[in-house]
Amino acid sequence: MSSCHLNPYLQFTRLDEWLSYLENLHTKEIDLGLTRIKQVADILAIDLSFATVITVAGTNGKGTTCAFMENALLSDTTHGKANSVAVYSSPHIEHFNERLRINKRDVNDSALIKAFIQIEQARGTISLSYYEYTTLAALLVLMVEKPNYIILEVGLGGRLDATNIIDANVAVITTIDLDHQSFLGNDRETIGFEKAGIMRANQNIVIGDTNAPKSVIAHANSLGDNGRVYLRNDNFCIYEETSTEATSSWTWQYQSTSFTKLNSPFIPRDNVATALMVLLSLGIKLSTAFINQIIEKTKVAGRTEVFKQSNGCDIVLDVGHNPQATRYLAGYLQKMKLTKPNSNRKVYAVVAMLGDKDISNSLLGLKDEIDYWYTSELNVPRAAPISLMTEKLNAFTNNINCFDNIGEAFRIANEQANTDDLILVFGSFYTVAAIRQQLLIN
Repeated sequence: MSSCHLNPYLQFTRLDEWLSYLENLHTKEIDLGLTRIKQVADILAIDLSFATVITVAGTNGKGTTCAFMENALLSDTTHGKANSVAVYSSPHIEHFNERLRINKRDVNDSALIKAFIQIEQARGTISLSYYEYTTLAALLVLMVEKPNYIILEVGLGGRLDATNIIDANVAVITTIDLDHQSFLGNDRETIGFEKAGIMRANQNIVIGDTNAPKSVIAHANSLGDNGRVYLRNDNFCIYEETSTEATSSWTWQYQSTSFTKLNSPFIPRDNVATALMVLLSLGIKLSTAFINQIIEKTKVAGRTEVFKQSNGCDIVLDVGHNPQATRYLAGYLQKMKLTKPNSNRKVYAVVAMLGDKDISNSLLGLKDEIDYWYTSELNVPRAAPISLMTEKLNAFTNNINCFDNIGEAFRIANEQANTDDLILVFGSFYTVAAIRQQLLIN
């Protein structure tokens, strides 16, 4: 065994060195299970009982639900003083530090390195995956910072995800759809069971799926106190008030509590609805004015994120990579077209995906909204080969343009699109990260 493996903390002084080490530490990139991480967590005495913990699972909508709750809790003065709020999420778009933010600030390198050293000293011969290792590091940083609220976004599934070593005060399920089938199962009921594994007895449980699988509802009800289970369209709901090309307002309701004249959000409205139920269940004081303030504040990088070019067309970035996400994107594009009703607006799609995704159905969800397709292969091990992307696209379109890399695909699409047109970049966090970096530089 090499000295590097025994004492890497004696040599590694930079975060990138540590991350490179962690990428090669475990035999599998994804290795679900809690046995290994629990063993090391016990040695490290991981304990977040000082905070109110909210764990969020689901196929889509986790990141935006977390962001809305984060902004609301940071603005809340229910208890007469400002809250401290942390969010742990994955994957990141540009920098690893994005995975843990405290009061909207990404954790610094030195705090992470200190945590990595503690883990390396504690784990002995216990092998940890990259995600398990980095999750433990985030928990150690949180134990030092001690925020009032901690929001944990589940990485994959729920029951066997590393975040599930923590007993949360609130369990949140956003939506359930087909994704990561090789790990979670091939139908919504089986996947729902895995997501529901974050639930505990004696906690608030908020289920935001408008058509929640029976496995999710059954597991929630089996935990006892039904008064603390909040189910969308059963306990809380939303409905449209007005909707025109220019304005849209809606109402959120739970029992006798309702908030009217809510503004249209920048993130999916369903995720705002779920977040509001969580906040209300925690006793946070809400009002229409307060909610609209948070709606205006909540924009999330890579989630229907719009870049408006001064001398070019609009660009929308979205990390959507499964059929449910692309169905939502289709509806979003329809609304975007209405903002320029008298133009012949064309939509250019720049897409690259991972090979283990449901590529066919993800692309089919957008086939009626896209005029021209620009595709390439990502430079990562799990990337879908360009031959596979073109095969799936050929099933419904002839307007396909292939490129060596996603940056070149975007450059040509941007050159060919007119001012009134729109470019959608989607398919993976990796896809969005590559293009977003270019846009920020320019």
